[in-house]
Amino acid sequence: MNYWLMKSEPDVYGIEDLKRDRTTVWDGVRNYQARNFLRSMVPGDRVFFYHSNTTPPGIVGLMKVAEPNVIDPTQFDAKSKYYDPKATKDTPRWQTVIVAFVETFPQIITLDTLRETFSPDDLWVVRQGNRLSVMPVPEAVAEQILKQAKG
Repeated sequence: MNYWLMKSEPDVYGIEDLKRDRTTVWDGVRNYQARNFLRSMVPGDRVFFYHSNTTPPGIVGLMKVAEPNVIDPTQFDAKSKYYDPKATKDTPRWQTVIVAFVETFPQIITLDTLRETFSPDDLWVVRQGNRLSVMPVPEAVAEQILKQAKG
């Protein structure tokens, strides 16, 4: 099993939305490195749900990969801000995953706390200027985050 961190703005789609919906297609990723991470996910991988562009930003819960290698439908929707005119049904450019809710953490693990605990080499989300919305998390780091989440 691998660990990942995926960001979303809570006013766009937050942990409470996932809790309500139980599963969702993690669509709209338009960065090739992030897309490649999505392509490498397998069922059962654990994913930290990170609320970005909020005060304070941080990890708010846990989800899991329910279905890998899903074609991102927003690439074909001309009305979507994630539309990609170069993508076709025969040659889609963007793949994603379906994630399932696992749990909401009792307290947010803030970005400040993450910066105090981990180096930029350990956890990419604490790197200055990191804009990736999907990133791997080493197992040892994931285990520490899970311990912090449990209090």
